[in-house]
Amino acid sequence: MNNQKQQKPTLTGQRFKTRKRDEKERFDPSQFQESIVQGLNQTGTDLEAVAKFLDASGAKLDYRRYAETLFDILVAGGMLAPGGTLSDDLTRTEYCLFTASEDLETMQAYAQVFNKLIRRYKYLEKGFEEEIKKLLLFLKGFTESERNKLAMLTGILLANGNISASILSSLFNENLVKEGVSAAFAVKLFKSWINEKDINSVAASLRKVGMDNRLMELFPANKRSCEHFSKYFTDAGLKELSDFARNQQSIGARKELQKELQEQMSRGETLKDVSLLCLVMSSVEWNKKEELVTEQAIKLLKQYSPLLKAFTSQGLSELTLLLKIQEYCYDNIHFMKAFQKIVVLLYKADVLSEEVILKWYTEGHVAKGKSVFLEQMKKFVEWLKNAEEESESEEEEAD
Repeated sequence: MNNQKQQKPTLTGQRFKTRKRDEKERFDPSQFQESIVQGLNQTGTDLEAVAKFLDASGAKLDYRRYAETLFDILVAGGMLAPGGTLSDDLTRTEYCLFTASEDLETMQAYAQVFNKLIRRYKYLEKGFEEEIKKLLLFLKGFTESERNKLAMLTGILLANGNISASILSSLFNENLVKEGVSAAFAVKLFKSWINEKDINSVAASLRKVGMDNRLMELFPANKRSCEHFSKYFTDAGLKELSDFARNQQSIGARKELQKELQEQMSRGETLKDVSLLCLVMSSVEWNKKEELVTEQAIKLLKQYSPLLKAFTSQGLSELTLLLKIQEYCYDNIHFMKAFQKIVVLLYKADVLSEEVILKWYTEGHVAKGKSVFLEQMKKFVEWLKNAEEESESEEEEAD
């Protein structure tokens, strides 16, 4: 019996296959960065040449893997560290968006560079949108001029459909909003967007991604009102955007109102205090100028007259509604002069009948503002009486 230990077999000279994940290259964008920077330094400010260089380089360089690096360089000249500062490396170029001229024509030319690049390499679309979102979050790290250029470019890209309006969510970042960076950026962005398209196109893009009702979030909570929004953007030369936001708020309020009323009806609740009118009148922010309030009230009630008509036809007293209008106009002094026009509007919309108006005039009114409102209604009531008499005489003749 051999007491010597047997030697264990060795694996010398044998090769084993490695798994694919072990063969993956380490993420190292430095060589990629050098190639892009070198190419941009050679093409300089000739953006046609830049577009051709980027088109050709996609066949040799890994755009898919280093998309963020590519876009950082094209925008800022080098790789960006968190917060928006350039990374501490020497591989940078002076030929980028942030060093270009701060004018719309130059930004349009840069937009074409990005447009050609993404059309050629479709897989970059998602990465490019993520890059824009990131850049918007880094706004505080950029100079005012750099922000302006980025805002103009973003507006043009939105107009061209290169990116979705969902990127605007980055502007709702609390720190950016608090310091007024978001609102100032939005002014430049929307100006360039509307310059390329019209407000209807902008509105459609915002609605598509649910951004149409979120624009107020560009301001801190204590300034998040339609009045502040309107003044800020109107003063900045964007009245069409102010009008759009005001209209959106009105639509939103109307939907909420209808929902609330439908819930009340489904619960079988009666509107004995005519909460409908109060809800309608409180759904907007009224103009402080008395001469404009009447016009605003008429416009609002025109929108809601079908709803008011539906409720009066479902058992809600027309006289009760008319009395509530009288009380509201008396309690809110800016509406004192609007009473007659509101009643006439609701008469034409078949919400209030002539019988109810005549009854209110002769005996059904309350004391609040009685003399003022009766005087306002005098001519209209006379017209109603004459029309009624003519109708009666016509009927008698027919008999």
